[in-house]
Amino acid sequence: MGHTPDYQQTLDYLYERLPMFSRIGKAALKPDLTNTLKLCAALGNPQEQFKSVHIAGTNGKGSVSHSLAAVMQSAGYKTGLYTSPHLVDFRERIRINGVPVSKEWVVNFVDTHKSLTEEIQPSFFEITVAMAFAAFAEEKVDIAIIETGLGGRLDSTNIITPLLSIITNISYDHKDLLGNTLAEIAGEKAGIIKPGIPTVIGEQNEETDRVFFEHSVHKQSMLYYAQSLWGMVRVNQDAKYQYFKAVNNAQREMYDLHTDLLGNYQQHNIKTILTAAELLSHQGFRLTIPNTIAALAHVKALTGLRGRWDWIQEHPTIICDVAHNPAGLKEVLAQWEKVPAKHKHIVLGFVKDKDVAEALALFPKDAIYYFTNAQIERALPASDLKDIAVLDGLWGYAYPTVEEAVNAARNAMNEDDALLITGSFFIVGDAMEMLSGVMA
Repeated sequence: MGHTPDYQQTLDYLYERLPMFSRIGKAALKPDLTNTLKLCAALGNPQEQFKSVHIAGTNGKGSVSHSLAAVMQSAGYKTGLYTSPHLVDFRERIRINGVPVSKEWVVNFVDTHKSLTEEIQPSFFEITVAMAFAAFAEEKVDIAIIETGLGGRLDSTNIITPLLSIITNISYDHKDLLGNTLAEIAGEKAGIIKPGIPTVIGEQNEETDRVFFEHSVHKQSMLYYAQSLWGMVRVNQDAKYQYFKAVNNAQREMYDLHTDLLGNYQQHNIKTILTAAELLSHQGFRLTIPNTIAALAHVKALTGLRGRWDWIQEHPTIICDVAHNPAGLKEVLAQWEKVPAKHKHIVLGFVKDKDVAEALALFPKDAIYYFTNAQIERALPASDLKDIAVLDGLWGYAYPTVEEAVNAARNAMNEDDALLITGSFFIVGDAMEMLSGVMA
């Protein structure tokens, strides 16, 4: 017997051996579900051994996935949660009751199934999905919340038959892969609508409504529009929570709720979660509106969600947000505008396949910028980003690593300044890893 590889060696094998979208982009994607089906068949079809909820959408799907997992955990159900990408540690992708699978489990899984991996040659994402499904089946979870990686129709997660499908919203992202119109993108996301399975639509617009309606008719799936079912008004916000009045439009009842997720866009997400919880209660889960609302106050503690308007420190303020497309950044920058500060600093980096010019047009001209890039092939080099930004009237310097950019910003800041770190999961992940070391 050879020695057992350690966790880092196992990750190196996964990252280097398998095509990985975050590293190389489009070339890593497999255009169908064949590999995932083959992998799962060889593992005994774990995806058929647990109940699930499937979540797609351009923005908000991570917050909705974690919040719904928090709701199910709070109600006493053993809950699997599969999300991507991770911020700091690979194991964030696969959690059970908020706890990532162990390093030993990951090492063991990869080691045990190495010949299968070599034979099928899956992408990084395909093996990760199979790994998650195997973990959830092994642990006999009561329910698993499964977030799509990209799109829906051809996403590796789309081999499950869930109890409920959720599409949070549709806006532009990954145009090179999902289409150039909202209707085309909606068509890809609508690929998770399954025959006879109810679907929650988080946000509506004319261009996408027709697509969802057509898909639901063909699949005989009932559509539930969260926007119509719930009304939401924010009444207050402090450093820990934002507070809402929520109105159940059907029952004409009002509820007070607060959430520990501080982004403006959470009000859309909460309507989606409340709608989903109600539909799951019709399917036999013990979920009440008051219990669901209570869980929303503790999403971070219950699930470990990070990077969504994540207030890292005060005096000076440091905020991280993984927004990475124009719709997400627009929301974040509207909120950033209201953050009180003498001077504002922004650490910013993107990946190459984003519509960077469109995104940069949203950024304020009066902030000091620290352009940077993550250490992946797909990253847009900091110097290139700076060149594009200068044309947009944004002023700053380029730094070859996130650590150098964050350090430069922190050194330049006074106590009443504020720093926003955004542009991609990879920028925020690097920054959080570094800041947790600095502030520990």
